[in-house]
Amino acid sequence: MSVNAPRSQLSAFQRFLASESAGGILLMFAAVAALLVANSPLAGSYHHLLHLPTGPILSDKLGPMTPHLWINDGLMALFFLLVGLEIRRELVDGRLATWKARRLPALPALMGMAVPAVIYTVLTRSDPLLANGWAIPSATDIAFAMGALALLGRHAPLSLKLLLVAIAILDDMGAVVIIAIFYTSSIDGGALAAAGAIVAGLVVLNRLRVMSLWPYLIGLALLWYATLLSGVHATIAGVVGAFLIPYIPSTGEQDASDSPDSPLHRLEHALAPWVGFLIVPLFGFVNAGVSFAGLSLSSVMAPLPLGIAAGLFLGKQLGVFGGVLIAVKTGLAAKPAGASWLQIYAMAMLCGIGFTMSLFISGLAFPGHPEFVEEAKIGILLGSLVSAAIACLILRFAPKTGEQAAA
Repeated sequence: MSVNAPRSQLSAFQRFLASESAGGILLMFAAVAALLVANSPLAGSYHHLLHLPTGPILSDKLGPMTPHLWINDGLMALFFLLVGLEIRRELVDGRLATWKARRLPALPALMGMAVPAVIYTVLTRSDPLLANGWAIPSATDIAFAMGALALLGRHAPLSLKLLLVAIAILDDMGAVVIIAIFYTSSIDGGALAAAGAIVAGLVVLNRLRVMSLWPYLIGLALLWYATLLSGVHATIAGVVGAFLIPYIPSTGEQDASDSPDSPLHRLEHALAPWVGFLIVPLFGFVNAGVSFAGLSLSSVMAPLPLGIAAGLFLGKQLGVFGGVLIAVKTGLAAKPAGASWLQIYAMAMLCGIGFTMSLFISGLAFPGHPEFVEEAKIGILLGSLVSAAIACLILRFAPKTGEQAAA
């Protein structure tokens, strides 16, 4: 598509790419800022502020709320709500609306989650305490990856960007399922029943075609609190709630994102700038602060950081590229138009940027073991940084296809 195409010809998906790219670039700055602060004289104040009791005790398990808890268990529920809204729209009315469209990204997404988990498990098998971190390198950070692609401009064809987003969306779905099943603590039956009743109420509102957003927003807030008390991680309420917001699919003649009558679209558009430009960078700032004091080659090569870094860098590229190769060579799906195999390989390597979701899962995997969480951060940063750097170099110097050269 020509860069001079009128705005009316630009799809909602392409505008989504632009917003994700900008948010990803801001996330990079937030992560760098966190690293600088954590390795400066302000490090003590940084950590003290993050864990300063600031609110009521919403859950006996969590204790007094702190800025860190408000961000990770509260604001990140809005991130997951937006993820859920985007997943639902893409499955119903977007690039993943048909089984044919899902064929190409499905296998790479699945293999891209499985292979890193296997590599991590093999490298950490000597310590049973580390077994619970198997899912940390399985996630892809779509905002960070799209930010990296944005810096490359025309060096990455549009078909490659669309494939990356489709894989990341399916990857997010897998991460949500993993969190719900494997990272849920003991269940409070009463709170879970209350959450179920709230879900039933939202379903009734949906069936009655209530199009005002405020009843759903109240329901989502109550669902978040009930989920928090139940033992299921509170952010899951965001994804569940997203599928209970009324959605009016487009007719195909109008840009789906321009529908003024769809509550899902209104909520998605309202949330997107707050999530992309505030919540995710804020999450990155409070979670990426790793101190390099005393860091040595032996500590980097310890089983936990090595398992995560290798899972992200090696596992993601092998799983995603292998999935695309198998899907294309077996005739399951067509090769992305205008993209060379070298560019597809670099895209697969970009999936090794696991920043946001990997950091999030690491906190769930090792409750009560802050030393493991800190080690995990080192592996996440290392694997993500190496994946991003090498993938960007490959895309920057890879020969342009005929379609790119003509653009």
